Amino acid sequence: MSDPTIFENLKVAFENHFYNLDNLEGRILITGRSDVMDLADLSRTLVIRFVRTERPEVPVEVELSASASDLAGEILEMQEAEPGVTLRVRFEKLVTAPAKQCEQIGAMLAELWERDIRIKQTLSFDYPQGDTGWKNRVEAEFNTRLDEEHMGAIGRFAESVMVAAGKMAAI
Repeated sequence: MSDPTIFENLKVAFENHFYNLDNLEGRILITGRSDVMDLADLSRTLVIRFVRTERPEVPVEVELSASASDLAGEILEMQEAEPGVTLRVRFEKLVTAPAKQCEQIGAMLAELWERDIRIKQTLSFDYPQGDTGWKNRVEAEFNTRLDEEHMGAIGRFAESVMVAAGKMAAI
């Protein structure tokens, strides 16, 4: 029997932590979960979707992903491999003053996560209701790849996501 991969170990730890925030603490409501093995490129992805119970207007997605090369390098114990998992967080926020609010959101996330992220904001609207505001899909991808040594930081990470969602709701 083989050992679980970094992805599998982190997946279980993230799921446990976020489900505890939902079921035991009632601070979030999990609205969806996706655990996918893409057979076309042999990658793995876990996405947990939720809202804060007291600020449900900003939906959040936390995504862990591992490519085929990440998984193969780890399983085959390849010398040159640097196995790990990529972490992304996505938020959705309605904005009415995109230039100002997008700048504030970017600055807040960069400060919160100490510029260890790449931020992408994508604006869209539903035609013909575009005059009610723009949907801002904010994605923060962390530069640091995760492994089992990051297990102890999952709680602090989850709290920082909650803080980010709360601050984003106020912008």
